[in-house]
Amino acid sequence: MTSSAEDPLLDQVGPALSRLRRRTPASSRDLSRNLVLNVVADAPGELTVGGLAAEMGVVQPVASRTVAACIADGLLRRAASQADGRRTVLELTERGEAERTRFAAVQRAAFEEITAAWPPEERLQFARLLVRYTTDAGTWSRRRAAEEG
Repeated sequence: MTSSAEDPLLDQVGPALSRLRRRTPASSRDLSRNLVLNVVADAPGELTVGGLAAEMGVVQPVASRTVAACIADGLLRRAASQADGRRTVLELTERGEAERTRFAAVQRAAFEEITAAWPPEERLQFARLLVRYTTDAGTWSRRRAAEEG
């Protein structure tokens, strides 16, 4: 149970996450590509454009345009589903994996620079909790989508 003293801090989480996203060291194009590449790579199974749109929280035409750009850049490819050959799924290419790795390195360098004055144990604790939060948020989001669908 949270105390009333903590409530104002919890109210700041949403705005803080928004500021964090805006301050990521990348162009908006890089952010979109990185988001798509991570969603495809992290998908628990095969992922269609429709599934990508749902996971990103955008309408399908937006996801389709972003996927088309990633395919044109050699980052993604379309493939036949192994479960249902009539469906088309998305896969990372070698170049897509390399771009994802490059972007992760840029993000890690930014994290290390931003948290350079933090004690090492706080830096690692924050990283662990941030990764846990995003994992749990993904589970929560998929559960909500299943309940609504």
